[in-house]
Amino acid sequence: MNVPVTVYTEMTPNPTTMKFVANKYLLATGDSVEFLSKNETKGFSPLADELFNFPFVKSVFIAANFITITKTDNVPWDFITMELREFIKGWIANGGEILIQMPNKNVQPTTENNSKPLKEFDPSDFDDPIRALLDEYVRPAVENDGGAIEFIGFEDGKVSVLLKGSCAGCPSSTATLKGGIENLLKQHLPEVKEVVAFNG
Repeated sequence: MNVPVTVYTEMTPNPTTMKFVANKYLLATGDSVEFLSKNETKGFSPLADELFNFPFVKSVFIAANFITITKTDNVPWDFITMELREFIKGWIANGGEILIQMPNKNVQPTTENNSKPLKEFDPSDFDDPIRALLDEYVRPAVENDGGAIEFIGFEDGKVSVLLKGSCAGCPSSTATLKGGIENLLKQHLPEVKEVVAFNG
C-alpha cells in the first residue's frame, strides 16, 4: 500500500540550494550524507544517483526527513522546483531506495578548492563536550536551514567543523559560525578560542 507522501520546498539562506522536505524520515536521526558528483553515489544512494541525471543538479545532501539540492547557476529555481519535487515525491511514494549504505566515514572529505584530505586530529578531552553542544544547540538550527555540521577535531583552542548541504558555501554561514557557534562554545568551554570551517 502506498503511503500518501507529501514533499514541500523551503528556501534556505543559500540562494543556490533548496530544501525538499518529506513527511517521513529518509535517514536515521543524526545521520546525513552528501554527494558532490554522480560518481560518489554509486553503491550508496540510488536516489542521489538518479537526481544527478538532472543537468542542473550540482550536489545532493540527505538528512533526517529532507533532501537539500544545490543547483547550477544557469537555471532559476522557478523552472525546476516543481519537477524535482514531483520526482522526489514519486521516488519515496514508490518505495525507491534512498540509501543502501553510508559512505565510509573514515574517508575524510576533501574540500573543493584542494583535493588533499582534511587534517587528521588527535582525540582530545574536549571532543565529547564540543560534540554534545553542537548536537544540542547547533544541529537543529543548521538542519532547519537544509544543512549539517560535523565536528572534525579540536587543537590549540581551535574547533574545526565541516559544513555540508546548504551551509557549504552559503554567504551567511560564516556569520553564523563566528557569531553563533563560536560564542556558544566559548561560553561553555573557555578553552575554545575560535571555530573554523571546511566546506564539504
